[in-house]
Amino acid sequence: MAILKSSRHSYVVGKFGEHSICNWLSRSGFEVTIVDHTGIDILAYHPKLGKRLGISVKSRTRNIGTETTSVTIFRYDKQPDDRSKLIAACAAFACEPWIAVYVETEKFADIFLTSLGNFDTRYRTKTAKTLDSWKMSNAHVNRYKSDENIKYIRINFNTHNWDW
Repeated sequence: MAILKSSRHSYVVGKFGEHSICNWLSRSGFEVTIVDHTGIDILAYHPKLGKRLGISVKSRTRNIGTETTSVTIFRYDKQPDDRSKLIAACAAFACEPWIAVYVETEKFADIFLTSLGNFDTRYRTKTAKTLDSWKMSNAHVNRYKSDENIKYIRINFNTHNWDW
């Protein structure tokens, strides 16, 4: 089934990604809420662990042939830049900065969740650039799956009679 995006699809998939991540955090004992604040999309608190997360979520839909396209995490072409916004918001809410990526294709969706510190240490390119991205090649996805500091979920889509 081909993906035909509506004019508001970016908004729809963005909200869906946020809610999907909230669902999985809630199922894991976190108190969660979606926030309308520059730099973060989700605040999550785990009472038993005393862990408070400020999460920036990036959601994308990839058509056939673009499944391995990277997802832009932070842009640095205007000030304050996206990374600074996340860090400032987390300071204001006394939480640890995290990033989440939701990428759906025709057949499945992948969800990744990790701390900004883990991203910086293990995956951020060290050279000067205008953006940071989450790589989606098969090799990168396999590397993420083997990283115990990345929470990972794959959701398979099994559609029946969903052709319009």
